[in-house]
Amino acid sequence: MRIVIGILKWLVILVVLAVVAAAGWLYFAPPDLIRVGTGYTAKIVCSSVFIAGRDPEQVLAVDVQAPGHWLLGYIDVDVDVSEGVVSAALLGIFGESRAIDRAGLGCASVPAGSVIEAISATPGSVTARQSPWPQGDLVEPSTDTKIAAILDDAELTGPGMRAVVVVHDGRIVGERYGEGFSAATPLLGWSMTKTVNAAIVGTLVQEGLLATDQQELFERWDDERAAISLADMLGMASGLEFNEDYGDVTDVTRMLYLEPDMAAFAASKPLTAEPGAAFNYSSGTAVMISRIWQDAIGEPQNALDYPREALFDPLGMESAVLEVDASGTFVGSSYLYASARDWARFGQFLLGDGEWDGRQILPGGFVDWMRRPVPASDGEYGQGQLWLHGPRGGTPEGEESDAGFTLPDDAFWAIGHDGQTITMIPSQNLVVVRLGLTPSKLGYKPQALVQALVEAVE
Repeated sequence: MRIVIGILKWLVILVVLAVVAAAGWLYFAPPDLIRVGTGYTAKIVCSSVFIAGRDPEQVLAVDVQAPGHWLLGYIDVDVDVSEGVVSAALLGIFGESRAIDRAGLGCASVPAGSVIEAISATPGSVTARQSPWPQGDLVEPSTDTKIAAILDDAELTGPGMRAVVVVHDGRIVGERYGEGFSAATPLLGWSMTKTVNAAIVGTLVQEGLLATDQQELFERWDDERAAISLADMLGMASGLEFNEDYGDVTDVTRMLYLEPDMAAFAASKPLTAEPGAAFNYSSGTAVMISRIWQDAIGEPQNALDYPREALFDPLGMESAVLEVDASGTFVGSSYLYASARDWARFGQFLLGDGEWDGRQILPGGFVDWMRRPVPASDGEYGQGQLWLHGPRGGTPEGEESDAGFTLPDDAFWAIGHDGQTITMIPSQNLVVVRLGLTPSKLGYKPQALVQALVEAVE
């Protein structure tokens, strides 16, 4: 008996030592997967609280934990409203990450051990106007019962819908909002931000500060990467290595949550294909594009103010906040918050060939160029960071994403993670914005909503 007790005692000691060692390892050297999880959590909660004014506990439960990786369910957050800081850690202890709000520039992820630049944006100067939408804020809702019935159909608007805005002939003809959201709520566009980023490039092309055939885009590219053109990057055909898979530690999740200088990380990737020859959808490419146009402006503060002065203020997108990383580079791949109406303004702007309120903000024909199919994409992607077909959702492999739907041939799309879309149809003078929290695994296809609305306005 004494021998058994002795063995049990040593087993208990070994278990305790193993637990202490594991806890120490998690605390002092947490695996990257944990750091990505806490970084993602801190960032989403921070932006939702300080930009959208939402409740942090609701955001943690609904936006982060419910649809996400199982690990996220064990992450706790601490929100310091006075300092604009959100901290997140596994079990409240391990792998702590922070996100910090900066005036006018949203929240930035601050990986452990990194330094955040002390920067802010100059406040915007939008002048209130009372002209009809989209030039001003006067909304004239439609009384069309067909449109109302479509927007009241939960199957068409989809699970997790947070906002739908329909614009026909330059007027809002219908809108709906999910519980807890309104016309004033800024919502994250995820990869729809890429299309806005491309439009910002267009404004600099208009000013003569950039050219789409420009090469030698980064000083460090003194090798074969010097042949990559800005057009190659806008068309997602740079030839650079980049893994866009989510749900694990890959290039995209490492860039967004573990790298304080996202553009530098993406620019360090090697060339794996000849520029222009291979399509590779890459958020790293979009962030590098942000760095390119910021550098073209020169003065850092002018670059930080540029999106508002060149695009958001002229379009009246008062709610828009384009976020920057810890180093001060705009995260042009993923992080633009705006109200559904302001996302609709942007869609209407593209529908009008980059002209707004009598001012040509983009070069004439630039939107047509943005819509030109990238040869390497098999007709799926446009030259200016937009899609020529709707989301794939649950589309079977080898089948076109729009199969089974009747949509005008000239429809084009801005598409973002978790069900964010803007559909623009020039022939119908129609813009449809649909925002929500709708993971692709649910198989929701907004093409059905758009098809019904096309039929209603014809």
